Amino acid sequence: MEHVVIIGNGIAGVTAARHIRKLSDKKITIISAESEYFFSRTALMYVYMGHMKFEHTQPYENHFWKKNNIELVHGYVAKVDTEQKLLYLADKSSLHYDKLVIATGSKPNKFGWPGQDLDGVQGLYSKQDLELLEENAPNNKVCKRAVIVGGGLIGIELAEMLRTRDIPVTFLVREKSFWNSILPSGESEMINEHIREHHIDLRLGTSLQEIHPDENGRVKSVTLAETGEEIECNLVGLTAGVTPNIDFLKDSGIALGRGVKVNRFLETNVKDVYAIGDCAEQHEAIGNRRPIEAVWYTGRMMGEALAQTICGNRMAYNPGHWFNSAKFLDIEYQTYGWVFSERNKKENEVHFHWRHPNEKICITIAFDRESETLLGINTFGIRLRHHVFDQWLSEQQSIDFVMEHLVDANFDPEFYKNFESQIVSKYNADFGKSISLKKRNLKRIFQLG
Repeated sequence: MEHVVIIGNGIAGVTAARHIRKLSDKKITIISAESEYFFSRTALMYVYMGHMKFEHTQPYENHFWKKNNIELVHGYVAKVDTEQKLLYLADKSSLHYDKLVIATGSKPNKFGWPGQDLDGVQGLYSKQDLELLEENAPNNKVCKRAVIVGGGLIGIELAEMLRTRDIPVTFLVREKSFWNSILPSGESEMINEHIREHHIDLRLGTSLQEIHPDENGRVKSVTLAETGEEIECNLVGLTAGVTPNIDFLKDSGIALGRGVKVNRFLETNVKDVYAIGDCAEQHEAIGNRRPIEAVWYTGRMMGEALAQTICGNRMAYNPGHWFNSAKFLDIEYQTYGWVFSERNKKENEVHFHWRHPNEKICITIAFDRESETLLGINTFGIRLRHHVFDQWLSEQQSIDFVMEHLVDANFDPEFYKNFESQIVSKYNADFGKSISLKKRNLKRIFQLG
């Protein structure tokens, strides 16, 4: 019986295992050093915030794995021997594979800051990080102030978590505006305001120089690079992005870049070895997508595609149109297609931006200057129907069409305020158009796709 071994029990590895089992009776083993059972990583913050218990983050009952004949090994893979098809674990045991799937995810970036390995300095990625946070910041008596380094999604999640326990937070963001490498300026500035309104000490254009220890080897303060200011703190959260977790593969013969290099079929340069999820690096571009995508749904899609290939139906990874969602404190964010920041915007890309005069609600639509074809949309505080925008992007609809049918895309619950008329009015004023908003048509909505 062919033995498929999967290193990593995140969404990518577990999805591959589930779909291989649906398609075959192959022997399947999942190895993970992080946790015995699969859990939803995106839910970790809600455990700390008291909204759920850790066991609630596990989508499957513990008996699920035995019932589906998927063996779980709780251990750390120290070395891969691709010639002998052997894995060597840290406990000195070894495991033979016929096919190997590397799904080891990411680890937090460290940039060589003095003091970055002190007690009280941590990231927020793993179950162990969550447990460490409970030790380092159980309340505002133990943790009188936290300093967060890095202005991405993990950073704002950690800030929100700490504020639920009334722990003062200083947030160091190297850029001049929050996440402005991704967001257009109007959106980034709105998020700056929102962070500060939540009593978070946001320091823009500010970077970390050094982390200082106390007499016990714990963090006691940080120094800022630009001003030399010293800020006393009991916790430093390093959230300046993540990098593929692949150090154990350096002498394996598997081709590595920033991640494990794969083709569109998620195959490495070594026969019978594959990589999926955050650790996989595409060496052929897929449209505007980045070679490495540390995103939950792309990991799931890679797992599904690879299962087909391993079970004899060779299938390329085809993620379709880019989309993503997140929360900035209590503002919901969605993006479909491509809306680049001013830093990365292409010459042909035109933006239409509307922001509500009082509430933290806005929308940015990108379209092509010549053809006026829709390129992408960002929304904050307005929910959109995924299948509607996916269809419009596939059909290369015009910005005028999108404006006319904007109500079809709205997915906000009943009794929410609608802003389509104000959005279309500003669009007409900005571009000298006379677009009329069509009425919502449920038949038209559900015929899409």
